[in-house]
Amino acid sequence: MKTIEEISLPGRRVFLRADFNVPLSGGEVADTWRIEATLPTVRYALERGARLVLASHLGRPKGRRSDEFSLAPVARCLSGMLATEVPLAPDCVGEEVERLVEALEPGRALLLENLRFHPGEEANDESFGRALARLAEIYVNDAFGAAHRAHASTVGMVRFVAEKAAGFLLARECHYLGKILAEPERPFVALLGGAKVSDKIGVLEALVDKVDVLLVGGAMAYTFLVAQGVPVGDSRVEEDRVETAGGLLERARKKGTKLLLPVDHRVSASTKGDKPVQTVTQSIPEGMVGVDIGPRTEELFREEIEKARTVFWNGPMGIFEVERFGAGTVAMARALAECSAVTVVGGGDSAAAVRKAGVADKITHISTGGGAALEFLEGKPLPGLLALEDTP
Repeated sequence: MKTIEEISLPGRRVFLRADFNVPLSGGEVADTWRIEATLPTVRYALERGARLVLASHLGRPKGRRSDEFSLAPVARCLSGMLATEVPLAPDCVGEEVERLVEALEPGRALLLENLRFHPGEEANDESFGRALARLAEIYVNDAFGAAHRAHASTVGMVRFVAEKAAGFLLARECHYLGKILAEPERPFVALLGGAKVSDKIGVLEALVDKVDVLLVGGAMAYTFLVAQGVPVGDSRVEEDRVETAGGLLERARKKGTKLLLPVDHRVSASTKGDKPVQTVTQSIPEGMVGVDIGPRTEELFREEIEKARTVFWNGPMGIFEVERFGAGTVAMARALAECSAVTVVGGGDSAAAVRKAGVADKITHISTGGGAALEFLEGKPLPGLLALEDTP
């Protein structure tokens, strides 16, 4: 897989597939993190005189044009960040777009309208892929968050473009996640949270054989606790995954992998944050719901993280979106920031937590792709990466 540094850019039309799938509020970008992550690639291309065509999806418009999902706010945001106008094309394919791209001067950028306004994007339709490819002499993918999707802009168009490469962000993602898979410094600790065992079953099964310590928090920990016969009150449990969780506990025991579950819990009678919160040890009383790990669990997990040489984290420790239930997740963010290990955070709420805790600059790598990062660590081939591989 080549990187953008290995390709001559001056004066050439460079199609850069970015991940500008960002939250909007009041018609403006509410969180610029994903845009900032790809700026090194954007600036590199512009500084070297590329005629830069930027492309991304935003939300789920289901193949139809919608003002709600227009990339206009992203164009305004990019223009401010780059201190130069980045106009928004009226569409992402078609004769008018082709004329705009042809008229681009070296060192200037154009942002295409939302790729998902066309059903051909998610369907990986060949004719749509060819239409996108007509805009490019060089294809660069910097959208790791979409690399696990076989869409027209990540896979279909690539074979119709003469040269292809990875952007700096994509290359960085592959470096750190690949290092975790192939040669992690040990002890290797994985911290996994989130709501469902079913969402993480693949990565749980992959990591239980690779890590030295597996720390499990979030709502999915209650399914594991039920598998051990521990009462969890009215907490969320996937009954159809209790046997799976029990099997993973047994597999970890046989493998010699230390698998730790919460030893105390912050609980409440409501998940909305409108009822009192208290801390209980071990079992959770009937009528109460586990909403976060407790302080003893925070300390238990922190001790393992402090001893680690590599830490991977994906998934919150509680109902992180409710302010009162975010303490455990923020505590884990600070634990990663304070340890001396190589730390990789796998996107989503975990990435939001390290930013909220003000420690993002102390994390070795924060992935921009939660789902893509998990599939990478499961060992699944990612279509967007396979499309960039050099073939005979």
